[in-house]
Amino acid sequence: MFNASLLKKFNGIETPFYYYDTKLLRQTLDSAQRAAKKYDIELHYALKANANKQILKLIKDAGFGADCVSGNEVKRASECGFKADKIVFAGVGKSDSEIRFAIKKNIFCFNCESIDELKVINEIAKSENKKARVALRINPNVNAHTHHYITTGLEENKFGINAWELEETLKTIHKSKFLNLIGLHFHIGSQITDLTVFKNLCLKVNDMLVWFANRNVFVENINLGGGLGVDYYHPDKSPVPDFENYFSLFRKFLKTEPNQKLHLEPGRAIVAQCGSLISKVLFVKKGVQTNFIILDAGMTELLRPALYQSYHKMENLTGAKRKESLKYDVTGPICESSDCFGKAVDLPETKRGDILAIRTTGAYAESMSLDYNLRNRAKAYLAEDL
Repeated sequence: MFNASLLKKFNGIETPFYYYDTKLLRQTLDSAQRAAKKYDIELHYALKANANKQILKLIKDAGFGADCVSGNEVKRASECGFKADKIVFAGVGKSDSEIRFAIKKNIFCFNCESIDELKVINEIAKSENKKARVALRINPNVNAHTHHYITTGLEENKFGINAWELEETLKTIHKSKFLNLIGLHFHIGSQITDLTVFKNLCLKVNDMLVWFANRNVFVENINLGGGLGVDYYHPDKSPVPDFENYFSLFRKFLKTEPNQKLHLEPGRAIVAQCGSLISKVLFVKKGVQTNFIILDAGMTELLRPALYQSYHKMENLTGAKRKESLKYDVTGPICESSDCFGKAVDLPETKRGDILAIRTTGAYAESMSLDYNLRNRAKAYLAEDL
């Protein structure tokens, strides 16, 4: 991914910064859309993974819809050219002002997570004299077998409507004259690499569809969320996820009616591998039991390792040809002990001023960045910007 000419360009840019390989991004978008068309699946990109405007325009141009979880994400999607009839609005805590904004925008659908939310959307839609299209986000109680912080489909999680609430939910829908039920929505977590989990989800959804059919309720849209994981350990070996295998699984195990549309919401799988966080070594410290690399990037630029101990491959771009390898704890400059990217990381002997790349940061790095410690926000560059 990185060569001498690119490193030379990096040397003239203030670190830390985000670098996006747009050639790889376009390959990923093309692969996803080809597989989606083959299996007749509508794709909505999950903005929470990365809401960089330039990235979003490339994704929009590739024909994706938008999956949003805040009013500002709905606004960003609209500003970047996503058509309103391809924007869905999810999230367990939509504010009244966010709901009103989305209704005025005539978005495709609200993915609703509680009976109270349905009531609020109905009242706001009434005040706007419009009908709001809604899908019920149902908690299927399926274990995603991923980190518990990014699991969303168990009964212990805050997300979705539970099975025992469905009868009351349908009564609420029936009474709500300004709601139009058009779909069912399921999302069980992210960074899922065991595709058996998605098979289990399909089987649960099949049972749900029978439950609704027995009550003469038909919905045109079935949305099974996102969650496909990527290979953080070998980013160059698996730069583009296997969308063919992923999408075919849903068509194999999900029993939809001929006139039902299947929707999926990939986020991480689209953008993760195209991004790297580029950082400079400020200091190298020798400790009692380990050596420390202090980077000018920290948890303010990449929160995932501090938040849930995620792994990211690290490469010393400057010292790639140095023969001696040492183990380092790679840390940032933030005044928190959790500001650590990795422990006992094998790297070439590293020196002050070296340039390091932290890989697979296209998802949940820039979008989760902070100005904690009054840090300046890191800039982002696309390959064609350099």
